[in-house]
Amino acid sequence: IMRAEARDLVFDGERMTGVRAATPDGPMEIHAQLVVGADGRHSTVRQRAELEVLDLGAPTDVLWMRLPRRPGDANLPLGRIDAGRILVMIARGDYFQCGYVVAKGEYQTIRAAGLEALRRSIAVLVPQMADRVAALADWDDVKLLTVSVDRLKRWSRPGLLCIGDAAHAMSPVGGVGINLAIQDAVAAANILAAPLAQRRVTLGDLEAIQRRRERPTRLTQAIQIFIQKRVIGPTLAGADTPKAPWPVRLLNRFPILRRIPARVVGLGLRFERVATPDVHRV
Repeated sequence: IMRAEARDLVFDGERMTGVRAATPDGPMEIHAQLVVGADGRHSTVRQRAELEVLDLGAPTDVLWMRLPRRPGDANLPLGRIDAGRILVMIARGDYFQCGYVVAKGEYQTIRAAGLEALRRSIAVLVPQMADRVAALADWDDVKLLTVSVDRLKRWSRPGLLCIGDAAHAMSPVGGVGINLAIQDAVAAANILAAPLAQRRVTLGDLEAIQRRRERPTRLTQAIQIFIQKRVIGPTLAGADTPKAPWPVRLLNRFPILRRIPARVVGLGLRFERVATPDVHRV
């Protein structure tokens, strides 16, 4: 079952009762009292359930790649913003996970220009990487992440709950998508532990999870969209001197305030703690 891929849902009237999956041993049906769609922004579960998606728009895509990291790289910038180009660098042991941000739909133009042009662009943005861009040997070393920002109007149907990117695809801005997904899972576990144990999960239980998690999702997406429109969009459009929005200027003036976005990114707008319910099986 661990190597199974969900391909469709099993219905009993309006209620979801399981999934049809492809496995190395052939197709199979898996039945459960609750199906949880946690299969990402291109969720098969939410598509098959015909849940309505609200598309909030995303002006960018990201090219993901790895570049070597060396022992003396501790003081390297975490990224660089210049007119028309943005590069984000995340330290991962002996390599940097790099996100080269491009305008939506620009990937084919970049690819047509050739890999060497991409290498030169990265070297100009971060000169310390000039002698390492050769690690990008071919286009298989560059992965396209098609960015989308959306959320479901309803996260659930009888017998089905969507969480994480399946319920609300997040922008890469802030790297908070995994945080929200885990918080969704914790909230779902806290609310559903007793109903699952007693085999009485109702649509009301599932809707309670959306009520708890929707506000922090909406606020986080609003912040991401603000940054996309005010910083990323103008930069990729070639603005000569991208102007920092007023919240960034405020953080630069009063460093103590930087704790606020750090807490929002690290803990989220609604922090979830695991609760141990008093569960009585029946």
